[in-house]
Amino acid sequence: MAPQTSIPLSANILGTIGTICWCVQLFPQIWRNWRTKTTEGLPATMMWLWCASGVPFGIYAISQNFNIPIQIQPQCFCLLCGITWGQCLVYGRKWRPWTVVLLLTAMFSVFAGIQVGLIFAIRPAYNRGVEWPVLLVGIIAFLTMLSGYLPIPFELIKRRGRVVGIDFIFLTIDWFGAFFSLMALVAQTEFDPLFGTLYALCCTIEMSMVTSHLVWRLRTRGIRKRAKEAGVEFDEFQEGIEWQEKGVDLHAKIREMLGRGDEKKVDGDVEEITNEGQVQVPDVKGVHGHAVPNVALSV
Repeated sequence: MAPQTSIPLSANILGTIGTICWCVQLFPQIWRNWRTKTTEGLPATMMWLWCASGVPFGIYAISQNFNIPIQIQPQCFCLLCGITWGQCLVYGRKWRPWTVVLLLTAMFSVFAGIQVGLIFAIRPAYNRGVEWPVLLVGIIAFLTMLSGYLPIPFELIKRRGRVVGIDFIFLTIDWFGAFFSLMALVAQTEFDPLFGTLYALCCTIEMSMVTSHLVWRLRTRGIRKRAKEAGVEFDEFQEGIEWQEKGVDLHAKIREMLGRGDEKKVDGDVEEITNEGQVQVPDVKGVHGHAVPNVALSV
């Protein structure tokens, strides 16, 4: 589609609301991570992919000449996701804070350079009617952002539908950000189907996460009640622990399958080396005429 030539006032207002939501959406999550000093249940891969998606997202929005709020939106989104990813490295993987600060500074510098360079490279051609470079960038942004959600089903299956480590205030604000951004695209002179689909899918996925957690609460209401009567938290209550342990950790199973294959190969190599390192000594007669059995000597 061609770049927007005029932006209606309603699109600017709706886009501004969506951008404000997406500029503050991760503050509750960042605060939660800092307060609890843990990011368990919050996939670091999701945060990095969301951060990286801000680069093609920004290129596409600027090249398409969307309303100004939606052009600013990817930059704020990228920054906040990068900070949250840094928290995953510090609290989850025990990286040193200064190492993470230097890493984020270098990463943001590279991202900014790529975005500015590609905007100047493809925008003139796009204005002349060459659309495929911008469309390609939009598809990359679309796939990168949505791929950030891929770890979520693994977490939900592992925890039997329970959402852990993800702040629900963040999810609520994020949902409203996607919704109002979608409405801003609807209010524009020409609707953008690629990013309209992206915003709609974001709303759908986040609603499914909230629904999954509500179903978990419904299924565990009896256990949680008994845990409260016992004066302990659900995760400290033996019945609750046993119930949660029935979840399927697909990541662990995949690692186990790969590990078993490597282990069998290593065991086979060790056995082969051991056999090759043995020297068979033929039967010999002892001093009293008794046969001495073969002995394998390791060398």
